Amino acid sequence: MQHGKYRFIVGFLALPLGIYALFVIWPFVQSIYYSFTDWTGLSPEFKMVGFDNYSRLLDDDVFWKSLWHSVLFALLVPLVTLGLALFLSFMINVGGRKRKGGPVITGVRGSAFYKIVYFFPQVLSIAIVALLFQFAYNPDSGAINSLLRGVGLDGLQPLWLGDPNLALWAVMAVLVWSTVGFFVVLFSAGMASIPAELYEAALLDGATRFTTFSRVTLPLLWDTVQSGWVYMGILALGAESFAVVQIMTVGPGGPDYSTTVLVLYVYQKAFRDGQAAYATTIGVALLVVTLAFAAVVMRLGRRERLEY
Repeated sequence: MQHGKYRFIVGFLALPLGIYALFVIWPFVQSIYYSFTDWTGLSPEFKMVGFDNYSRLLDDDVFWKSLWHSVLFALLVPLVTLGLALFLSFMINVGGRKRKGGPVITGVRGSAFYKIVYFFPQVLSIAIVALLFQFAYNPDSGAINSLLRGVGLDGLQPLWLGDPNLALWAVMAVLVWSTVGFFVVLFSAGMASIPAELYEAALLDGATRFTTFSRVTLPLLWDTVQSGWVYMGILALGAESFAVVQIMTVGPGGPDYSTTVLVLYVYQKAFRDGQAAYATTIGVALLVVTLAFAAVVMRLGRRERLEY
């Protein structure tokens, strides 16, 4: 059985590793190389400038604003999204009252319907979601301010995306709304696999709902939660945040750079300003932030694996 084992492994992995290196690793290497040049992205000619782009990066106020906004996205969006998803999935699977003649552990009435409703935003493209909420946030004819006028709160009608103090939070809320349903279904599947005897034993011992969640559900789902945190953080740092900010905000990234994130700043410098080398420098910074975020989450979330 051992004869030719390593030749088989190498032969099996050679093609996928080659494709991964060509389309993932090599673009990273190219980006790091171009960050040391003055390439415009349009001309085939460029020259090496050393660390000039990185020196410029340290003095760029817009970069630091974008970095702060991206850090907020990576920290707050996963926290709120996963927190809501855990609560909703717990209520769907475990939070219902005992019904006469039914099992001791059950979800709320209509739990199957709620799963469909929560998952519905996943059917829509993030671009469609962003457009819908852009209309909803319209201060004059949008659904949110129209609702406020309808209930007599005419004096409470924010500008939403036009207010530098509210625009970033409004965009974050859209990202939470569009992704929470995926994690509700994911966590529900995990909770459904937890033996009901564990919950019944906890209830017999006098455990409250909160205690049951914190001592039984969350520890047994921790690996899933940790993976979801990393996945959600990478989405918040990358394509999802770019899409909602690019489509919804004025500028985009405004007003006054109040919603600019790193990935949008990379796009603007490369394709709007023709500064591809500086854009790759910002991209390298984004790569460092993403790797650091994943490393911190995996390190802080490390705990002994529980089995059942």
